[in-house]
Order: sequence, then structure tokens, then C-alpha cells
Amino acid sequence: MKYSKVHIESFGYELAPVVVTSTELEARLEPLYKALHFAPGQLQVLTGIRERRWWEPGYPVSRGATAAGKKALAAANISPKDIGALVYAGVCRERFEPATACRVAAGLKIGGNAAVFDVSNACLGVINGILEVANRIELGQIRAGLVVSCESARDINDIMIEKMLADRSMETFTSSLATLTGGSGAVAVLLTDGSFSGATRRRLRGGITMAAPEHHGLCLWGVAPDGHGKFIQSMSTDAVSVMNYGVELGEKTWAAFLPEVGWTTAEVDRVVCHQVGSAHQAAILKTLGIPQDKDFTTFEYLGNIGTVSLPLTAALADERDILAPGDKVAMLGIGSGLNCMMLGVDW
Repeated sequence: MKYSKVHIESFGYELAPVVVTSTELEARLEPLYKALHFAPGQLQVLTGIRERRWWEPGYPVSRGATAAGKKALAAANISPKDIGALVYAGVCRERFEPATACRVAAGLKIGGNAAVFDVSNACLGVINGILEVANRIELGQIRAGLVVSCESARDINDIMIEKMLADRSMETFTSSLATLTGGSGAVAVLLTDGSFSGATRRRLRGGITMAAPEHHGLCLWGVAPDGHGKFIQSMSTDAVSVMNYGVELGEKTWAAFLPEVGWTTAEVDRVVCHQVGSAHQAAILKTLGIPQDKDFTTFEYLGNIGTVSLPLTAALADERDILAPGDKVAMLGIGSGLNCMMLGVDW
């Protein structure tokens, strides 16, 4: 995939207000830790995550996505009437129907002939949304489009902590560890053809996708019967296999990505990866031959916010001038399924 007319015009984001430390989660898990003879501090040691954020109970994900969208539009001084497509790309959605994007669009006053819909692809949803909007811009169908997402980890964490305390087994702890890394937040990415501001920065150069769907059973989050006539959320992750097979897929994708965008590894100035944890970061950077100082991370204090993680990390890096004008920036996403997507941006 190659693009010549697409720019990331602006970002918007919302940080969830409730800070939850790994120490706090471990305090709730104290009976399990005693049963398994764990010393406190294991969660941070294993993941590199000191804290993450949660929304207040009952917070609607459409509210966070709408707030982030308003910020992105205001930052670019672009009217909602100019938006030709709105894509909501979160794992967390409010209803089976209609699309959560509809409630966000109503909040942003986007309508008329705009395309309004949801996209779901685990942690890669926002990247998928960016490509959906980019294709419409490149074809001249629209001048601007907005991709939004909001993720919430509070409920699934509470549910899985209760399950771990009830079961108190190593197997349940191991399959639930990735759940404990989950954070909450919202993000918006505004893409345009550059005609509103004469934008020359953050040009989307191109990208590539690769899939290894034979590994679709490694990370599962959904609703299942509880055996008592009710349905309840549950999540399980084979974290070791997700990392090993994900890095393998990432290596293949990187090899195809570089010639697609016309770069070499040495020419890449900065990378922004999906935020999982310290082990995943070290493994993927080493495998791809990317020095650690070219990466910018947020997982230490925001955790894994699913679809929000990569674009929110890019927004923060841009805000802090870590991503500088002229940088060749690679955005690297690997999500359960397994799917891998990489985008090249001339910052």
C-alpha cells in the first residue's frame, strides 16, 4: 500500500482519571499470592508496568471517544461538516447495534453524507481505521476522516481478579496475567488530504499487512455462559505464544514493509509500537534490529490500552517533540488473531 495524498492532520486523546498501580492489584490478589508462594512485586517485574488507568465505573466508551474527537478537530480547526468518514475502532463497544460510531458521530455533530461505522480487529483496530480513511482520501472520495477509539479495562480486570481468587491456581494466574496489564483511555486520529491547512507534515507514506490466523485461539476476550444460566465476560491469553508467534510474524512483516515504503532499517528514525510490556518490547526490537533508543514507550505508566495504545503513544511523542519534522517514523502493530500491520509516516 502506497499513499501520496494522505496526512495525519492532528491527534486528540483522553487519559482515564483513576490511576491503578501494580502494587494495588497485587494487594487485591494477596490470598492468591500466598497460595502460590509468590513474593509481592511479580506483576511489575514480569510486565514492566508500574501503573495503568481506569475510567470511573459505568463510563461510556462513546463519551471518551467523543471527547478525543473534539480535541482532534479543534487542534486542526476543522469543522465536523468537513468529515467524510468517522470510524470507531475500539475492542470495547456499547451495543451489538447500532455501531458505537453512530453515538460518537452524534456527539461530534458529524452526519449528512459521512460514512459512519465500526471496525474491529483486536489491538489493531485504529490502524485498520486509518487505512480505511486513507483509501477514501487517496481515491478523492473525501477530504478528511476521523478514526476514534476508547478502551476500558476496569470491568474485565475486576471479573478476572475474582476468578483468580476463587480458583487460586497457577494455570488461571498465568492465563490472566495479560488481563492485569490492561489500561483505559481514548484517542482520535484526524486524517486529511492536506488541503485544509496546506499540510506537508505527517504524510502517510504507505504500509503493509500480514496475517497468521492459525493462531487465532491464543488470546480470547468475550462473553461466555457461567454454567448458572447467565453470561459473563472472560479473558485468557497464552502470553508466551502470543509473544513468540507475534515476533515471528512481525519479522516477516518488517521484511516486506521496508521495501514497500522505500526505507532501510538504518534509515528509520523512530518507531512507535503497540504497548504490551517490557518483554514484548525487548523481543521485537532485538528481532528487527532496531536500537531501543529509537523507540518511545508508554506502557510503564499507561499499560496496554488495546487499540488506543499505539496512536496515543504517537500523540504523546509528537506532543513532546520526540517525533520531529522530517523523521521517518514506523508505526508497528501486532494484534491477537494474529495480525500485523505497519505504517510508514514522513513526520
